[in-house]
Amino acid sequence: MKHYKTMGAALLASAIALPAFAQDKNITIVLAQNVDLVDPCMAARQNVGRVVSENVNEMMVEFDYVNGGLKPRLATEWTQIDDDTWQFKLREGVKWHDGTDFTAKDVEFTLDRNKNPNLTCEVGGKYFGGMEFSVEAPDDHTINITSNPPSPILPLLMTVMPIASASATPEGELTRAPVGTGPYVFDNWNVGQSITLKRNADYWGEQPEVEQATYVWRTDSAVAAAMVDTGEADIVPQIAMQDATNPETDFAYPNSETTYMRIDTRTAPLDDVRIREALNLAIDKEAFIGTLLPEESQIASQLVVPTTIGYNKEMEPWPFDPERATELVEEAKADGVPVDTEILIVGRNGLFPNGTETMEAMMAMWQDVGLNVKLQMSDISIHNTYFVRPFNQDGVPTLTEAMHDNATGDPVFTAYVKYASEGIQSMVINPELDKMIADATIAAGDDRAAKWAEVFRVAERDIIANVPMFHMVGFTRVSPRLDFKPTIAANSELQLAQIKFK
Repeated sequence: MKHYKTMGAALLASAIALPAFAQDKNITIVLAQNVDLVDPCMAARQNVGRVVSENVNEMMVEFDYVNGGLKPRLATEWTQIDDDTWQFKLREGVKWHDGTDFTAKDVEFTLDRNKNPNLTCEVGGKYFGGMEFSVEAPDDHTINITSNPPSPILPLLMTVMPIASASATPEGELTRAPVGTGPYVFDNWNVGQSITLKRNADYWGEQPEVEQATYVWRTDSAVAAAMVDTGEADIVPQIAMQDATNPETDFAYPNSETTYMRIDTRTAPLDDVRIREALNLAIDKEAFIGTLLPEESQIASQLVVPTTIGYNKEMEPWPFDPERATELVEEAKADGVPVDTEILIVGRNGLFPNGTETMEAMMAMWQDVGLNVKLQMSDISIHNTYFVRPFNQDGVPTLTEAMHDNATGDPVFTAYVKYASEGIQSMVINPELDKMIADATIAAGDDRAAKWAEVFRVAERDIIANVPMFHMVGFTRVSPRLDFKPTIAANSELQLAQIKFK
């Protein structure tokens, strides 16, 4: 009898415990890299966007990553009123997390702040480089935005700019406590350890199911994936191919990312086009597929995926031809090019799974064709001093590991930042290419696609600005207690409001 009483007590305890678990609406998300910035104007950085975008700070317009197209968010409608001006009607009744009203002044402030040259906002520099704005606000909930040059896709551009509070956001420095209008309030940042968001009880829209989200970071993919198995975490947006072993929890998706090596075209020996061609011919990209990278990965010929407007279908990936690469290096050396100069490969820890191993293999391939290369793996804070203006390594020839996401499908998000003489990530100085980018930016329809295709041809074949590598595939691990399936959006944002509980 005592045995049955013990069993009954255990069953009763389980019955009590299970509803408590089911009602736990807090989740933990494991990111691959330390989040060192939280300002919404830095949301172009992958993990900043995953925390802030549409959770804390919302966009005027939302891109529908499932069905395509644009959806209202802080703007309810938009109209092009002349060639260079769009009018946006703003949602009324929206309040910032500090209780103040959202108005057109906040949009104007955000545009000005993202273009502030002293702030180096990555959203402004990456997506709005070479573009200037002037605004007019007929009333608190209407704003006319004039762009120079004119932009036929300005509403699409507004899907990547989180709106910041004019009264609660510093103008000339990065905020460490963003104030937004979104469904979640920025609650706590334990620097180097975690970030916590809490549900906004006064949100203007529908209340989400997740009550609190805590973000932590683990550089080891296997460790991060195991945290979901043990119940320590609920979502790992990015795990390595070899760790995606459970079909019940692991999801593969094309993530719109393209990996590449940015070449410093300004500095010897990389200023010689023969060396840049040799860099491309020396890499056996097929060898990476199914070994360090997933079988679904595709070898890239340019920095955008094939679904992007203006993708140049005539450009094939560079072939693997180490013999020709060696010849080019020797030809350049015979002409006095200092090919023995050490070239620094700047890798970034955690950029993509197996990234360090990929960089090590590429270094060996370049050494095999006679180039003097040395690998330096760095965290994002050091990496960005090489990758983003103002560059701190002038005079040192560099090959910088990078990964570019263009999920919204227009090269305006790619070309200026990567190729223009003033692009914040560009090491190309070419006035003719600058003119081509400017012309393509204001074009529309088939003409726009044709102009962008020619930009890619000139940048990647005539100039040879990069070593395009792979169009990537992502793997995400999701706890069985969640009703959530990642889409291409998981690469740059992770909307907590889209997460449900089973």
